[in-house]
Amino acid sequence: MKKSTKWLIVGIIACIVVVLAVKAFIPKENKELTQSSTSTQKPMQKQNVLHVRYVVIKPTELVDGINVSGSLIPNEEVNLSFETSGKITDIFFEEGTKVKKGEILAKINDAPLQAQLKKLEAQLKPTQDRLYRQKALFEKEAVSQEAFQEAEANLSKLEADIEEVKARLAQTELRAPFDGVIGLRQVSEGAYASPTTNVAILTNTSKLKIEFNIPERYAGILKEGAELTFTVEGDSIRHKAEVYATNSRVNTDTRTFTVRALYDNRDGKLVPGRYVDVSLNTRTFSNAIAVPSEAIISEMGIDKVYLYKNGKAMPADIQKGLRTESHSQVLSGLSVGDTVITSGTMQLRTGSAVVLKNN
Repeated sequence: MKKSTKWLIVGIIACIVVVLAVKAFIPKENKELTQSSTSTQKPMQKQNVLHVRYVVIKPTELVDGINVSGSLIPNEEVNLSFETSGKITDIFFEEGTKVKKGEILAKINDAPLQAQLKKLEAQLKPTQDRLYRQKALFEKEAVSQEAFQEAEANLSKLEADIEEVKARLAQTELRAPFDGVIGLRQVSEGAYASPTTNVAILTNTSKLKIEFNIPERYAGILKEGAELTFTVEGDSIRHKAEVYATNSRVNTDTRTFTVRALYDNRDGKLVPGRYVDVSLNTRTFSNAIAVPSEAIISEMGIDKVYLYKNGKAMPADIQKGLRTESHSQVLSGLSVGDTVITSGTMQLRTGSAVVLKNN
């Protein structure tokens, strides 16, 4: 074989070996990777759009109202009792009836005092005559000044003794201290009464007081003359009353502030002691900015809402003020005309695509 032919064959074999070696090191095609790579090169799917409700901010009047429980108490009420001790001789009232101020209701035995008064009054005329004679003699210088002054003192003492007995006689009479309705009597004629004996309860119900407690944050805000409404248990009729007094301090145990209002009960339909539900407005804010409470999200102690801007949801930090049952006042962070998203807020992120829908 010729030398040139030999080298040609060697060259061809070397080329074949090189080609096979190169082919062995080239990675084979992975169909799964190819398919995955192909799928990632496809266009991104269209972002989900959330349909949301909204409100457009405008100035509004915001009323701070509270609802609390209370009780009806009488305008005036007293436990009737005698000022002195003795046997009850007469009871002049009927239970559950109206009585007038000054009307005598009951009496205890006053026979010893009446006898004492008669005795003193019998001495009054002679004592007065004696003073008259002493005065005439003193003017003529027939008696000393000491004798005349003694006669004056005797008359003054007698008159004071008479007044004392009359005062003690008045204590044997039980009289109504004010107009009202007298309750059930607790004694009978013939019973021995003392100043601690409760004869009956006298109640004035022409007006009723509504007493209730409000949270301490309203202390100093609720003033005399504020109007309120209330209902009694088992009745839906709303009655009107007016605040006339508040306590001088907050109760440190309950952290509440006691308030009393007055109700005109001239028809007598309501009675003291009943449970009431009280509704009142404590403050009114004009031209306030407020949003529905469900629009507010709290994250890490920061309150925020989402605003609608050019089809996107954009967060805005706010500062809350007064909160009512359905709305919260916004002190800063919003302006009149802003569009606040009120639904789907938990699904929103900065820049989320949204579409407004009719509320």
